[in-house]
Amino acid sequence: MTERKKVTIDANEGAAYIAHKVSEVIAIYPITPSSSMGEWADQWSSEGKKNIWGTVPFVQEMQSEGGAAGAVHGALMTGALTTTFTASQGLLLMIPNMYKIAGELTSTVFHVSARAIAAHALSIFGDHSDVMAVRQTGWAMLCSNSVQEVMDFALISHAATLEARVPFMHFFDGFRTSAEVMKIEQLNEDDICAMIDDELVRKHRGRGLSPERPVMRGSAQNPDVFFQAREASNPYYFVCPAVVQNTMDHFAEITGRQYHLFEYVGAPDAERVIVSMGSSCEVIQETVEFLSARGEKIGLLKVHLYRPFSIEHCVKTLPASVKAIAVLDRTKEPGSAGEPLYVDMITALHEGLVNGLAPFKVMPRIVGGRYGLSSKEFTPAMVKAVYDELKKEKPKNHFTLGILDDVTHSSLTYDKSFSTEMPGTVRAMFYGLGADGTVGANKNSIKIIGEDTPNYAQGYFVYDSKKSGSTTSSHLRFGPKPIHSSYLITSANFVACHQFNFLERFDMLKNAEEGATFLLNSPFSVDTVWDELPRKVQEQMIAKKIRFYIIDGYKVAKDTGMGGRVNTIMQTCFFAISGVLPKDEAIEAIKHSIEKTYGKRGEAVVAKNFEAVDKTLENLHEVKYPNKVTSEIKMRPPVVAAAPEFTQKVIAKMIASEGDDLPVSALPVDGTFPTATSQWEKRNITLEIPVWDAEVCIQCGKCVMVCPHAVIREKIYDPKHLTGAPDSFKSVGAKWKEFDGWKYSLQVSPEDCTGCYLCVEVCPAKNKSQAGLKAINMLPQPPIREVENKNWDFFLTLPEVDRTLLNLNSVKDSQLLRPLFEFSGACAGCGETPYLKLISQLYGDRTLVANATGCSSIYGGNLPTTPWTQNSEGRGPAWANSLFEDNAEFGLGFRLTLDKQNEYAREMLEKLSEQIGKELVAEILNADQSTEAGVLQQRGRIQKLKEVLEKKRLEIGDSNLQSPISNLLSVADTLVKRSVWIVGGDGWAYDIGYGGLDHVLASGRNVNILVMDTEVYSNTGGQASKSTPRAAVAKFAAAGKGLRKKDLGMLAVSYGNIYVAQIAMGANDAQTIKAIIEAESYEGTSLIIAYSHCIAHGYDMRNGLDQQKKAAASGYWPLYRYDPRLAKENKNPFQLDSKAPSITLDKFVYNEGRYRMLTQTDEGRAEELLKLAQEDVKERWKMYERLAGIEAK
Repeated sequence: MTERKKVTIDANEGAAYIAHKVSEVIAIYPITPSSSMGEWADQWSSEGKKNIWGTVPFVQEMQSEGGAAGAVHGALMTGALTTTFTASQGLLLMIPNMYKIAGELTSTVFHVSARAIAAHALSIFGDHSDVMAVRQTGWAMLCSNSVQEVMDFALISHAATLEARVPFMHFFDGFRTSAEVMKIEQLNEDDICAMIDDELVRKHRGRGLSPERPVMRGSAQNPDVFFQAREASNPYYFVCPAVVQNTMDHFAEITGRQYHLFEYVGAPDAERVIVSMGSSCEVIQETVEFLSARGEKIGLLKVHLYRPFSIEHCVKTLPASVKAIAVLDRTKEPGSAGEPLYVDMITALHEGLVNGLAPFKVMPRIVGGRYGLSSKEFTPAMVKAVYDELKKEKPKNHFTLGILDDVTHSSLTYDKSFSTEMPGTVRAMFYGLGADGTVGANKNSIKIIGEDTPNYAQGYFVYDSKKSGSTTSSHLRFGPKPIHSSYLITSANFVACHQFNFLERFDMLKNAEEGATFLLNSPFSVDTVWDELPRKVQEQMIAKKIRFYIIDGYKVAKDTGMGGRVNTIMQTCFFAISGVLPKDEAIEAIKHSIEKTYGKRGEAVVAKNFEAVDKTLENLHEVKYPNKVTSEIKMRPPVVAAAPEFTQKVIAKMIASEGDDLPVSALPVDGTFPTATSQWEKRNITLEIPVWDAEVCIQCGKCVMVCPHAVIREKIYDPKHLTGAPDSFKSVGAKWKEFDGWKYSLQVSPEDCTGCYLCVEVCPAKNKSQAGLKAINMLPQPPIREVENKNWDFFLTLPEVDRTLLNLNSVKDSQLLRPLFEFSGACAGCGETPYLKLISQLYGDRTLVANATGCSSIYGGNLPTTPWTQNSEGRGPAWANSLFEDNAEFGLGFRLTLDKQNEYAREMLEKLSEQIGKELVAEILNADQSTEAGVLQQRGRIQKLKEVLEKKRLEIGDSNLQSPISNLLSVADTLVKRSVWIVGGDGWAYDIGYGGLDHVLASGRNVNILVMDTEVYSNTGGQASKSTPRAAVAKFAAAGKGLRKKDLGMLAVSYGNIYVAQIAMGANDAQTIKAIIEAESYEGTSLIIAYSHCIAHGYDMRNGLDQQKKAAASGYWPLYRYDPRLAKENKNPFQLDSKAPSITLDKFVYNEGRYRMLTQTDEGRAEELLKLAQEDVKERWKMYERLAGIEAK
């Protein structure tokens, strides 16, 4: 038997490892938090790694989870060993096929990282609401509690399903287990082969459909036999628990790890027992062991096999002494008699007692509780609260844990200070900024500690709701004993802050224990840093006797060519200070991990990281600080003082990472939140901001247009409004003929800027007296922050220009409009948000947005704040997200409502014309709203209409008239033109939502569809879509995409009655504006496909606009507009807005890591695919030229 090695991995990798070894076909589709299982499988197959039968599994990405389930079903039906990975909404899309697979008694395993189902809101985090929604499908359900169990139970599931012929769903907690990195024992190929019975594999293949032995499956049955046939499978379910237990016993013989369907941990004479499953069992076990050692008679029943639920195994596992039981469910079923596990346990105890199976004679008191929804923290303190509650004569039933329910009073109180942390365990916390590499470095650190020391190791990583630029915290534990602590660290002996400005916003040292070490990435020196710390930080450091180290990580990163990534530098500091490994060993281990992590990106990347490691130690310093507080710097409030009450009381708490403390009563009952909240947050995450040089500026508006976060604004105004301006506020004469004598100002919001540099890159005005400078230049933010804050505040008081006086087809004029999409949580330099911002400028005051799940729904609608905002009149975009797959249909529903209500309002106007006044009615019904002035005039008419109706309603005593008047009032606003925008990314439009999108395109309804095409599933981590171009490497396309990109635009053009445009703001901003205005004005369906550079493309985002230019110049992304209105004028509806390709494709693609990576791993394939991709460009360009040259007839 081959020796088993220790590996430090997360649960997703553990599950994927087994699944890949024992499968022939793997159908995949990305969904958080399961995606990496598919990524691993795809990568291993692309590398030629074989399963236990010596062949490489086929891995096929599908267009949706429903498609993946269908492919799995088909592969199973023809005899292949097949699996998939999913979670949440994705699992629900598989339900129809799951019923079929179970009904046909087909052996398979689905691996599920359990995640919350979207209800009042979406959540990507973990609970059991998805797996509980499929418990009725007839699948066996096996639950793993830890990373080791995930690998072990993955194999047990695959082995058991072959014998039982019942399909298995192997599930574990999303994020808390799926993303937890742990040191475990890896099963080797001998173990796997010993568990998988090849005779059962051959039987499975033998049941596959074949014309050599034809049979029929999937028949339609009538009432005479359907019921009986449904019952025919009962024996398989009756024996399934025994099959699983026998498989577990066999596994124990091989590995020494014994598992049971139900595991009991605790005192043999326990009187109080908790029943649970999943990662909570790790926490409960740790608490049980801690309290039992102190004399408590308590226990834990872990549920592993949830379906089929074996009553006999369940009740016989309980101690005979039990008097009170609490059943914990990680889900909520509103309106039910109780949550699923609770109801099952009541049934099991009752039937077990009645049938004489139970070890006790008297029914224990049993209560149920909910915990941990959406990865809500579950701690030993909460566990103790449950055991304490069970002491009561009448313990609370249907309780909640970890929240304060001040509405229905379900929550249990608990002592937050209670801790079961083991002495001798190192507990380290690291705070970083999304995309600065902190999380990746800490994952490598855990691997180094786990694999290069005898210590056990655990890593868990927490992200906030922003994209790149988010706040991340890493929780690392390591020590000599196994770690069961599946909860966040609250008492750390090492804290690292990788962003100095976090000190003003977050309580970095709240969780630092006395004598802890504090590592700070500081731009200030050893001699000056103490006085730059906030007063509260100084007080904490003195009180807790903190050891203090600093390094200017950004300087080291800049000097070594690392840009803004300080991960390697801070990781080196951690090993140098902590002493976990001898210094030389630590440096060697770090460099080895760098080679593994970045090797595919080329030698230059590896060399830069090596240099960063070498330069770090000479720049790391311990600070000896005085035992006296000297600072007057205060912690900044989460939101500014002018914020509305709800923002102050609720949203501010979330921003400050105190959302867990909010009571139930503070939150909206139906998930409805106010817009216009991102303006109050002031994230303050960049060290550099753009500064305007008024003398050089040509007032073109380009920097305003491309700013992804709407932090750069311009205004023109009468000079009289400069009264009271700060001395530092800049203004110059406005270069508009129509506004002679007015002033012009360009202003930046310093604390909302993300420092992306796009404004500088796009600026065409060069400073002729100082080479390298432009009309806008980046300068250090801290010295000018307060001055620019005052300038920004004054700028906001300046009046907005009358939009009816502007030429909105021009960049210069359109950028004077106030954006109603601002300060989003998108990545710095995002390529999507400028399009949304532009639409909000042009139409935001009358827009409804249906947003597909994805990047745009996360930076647009993820709490605590939203960038969708309101104008001074309180109007602004109304935004909603339904699902990923149904967004087109969802948005069509908006238009159907508007059209129906508009029709109804028009009907009512005509009926009530005598009461209203015929002249006003005629003006409303015949209004031309094709211009800004027309919309404004109609608003005035509708206001007048409302006033008339309100007056008439009070005057008229006839109830027959009062009701129609009230009804007309309720729909009157729909008489003002509404603009419906259906927006999302390519994963939605090209793949999962394409069927619905196609139907909406064919509907002819007046909706505008914006596809922000990043060419990957950006939100789930960069997986390939049908938009991914040939030759690009992406997750799920590790060997480079072999097929050409789907031409979505031409599919829409083929209908002939859809306005279609392909745009790229960086290539031609004027064409972008023109296309959006034409699309919105078209009385029918419009589709705009917008090139959106993305961090997943693998280059510095400051170059995003230049890459857009190259995409168009190479012919890869031709700009065009197809306007059906032109055909009616006997003109060619297809207008090609790009010139013929002027550069070859390689001049565009090899600026991006997604293409270069393949040259590092398979140069021959890279050359072949590039050649084919160049041919794609030539073919498509010729086709577009033909279209542009055809005369309309």
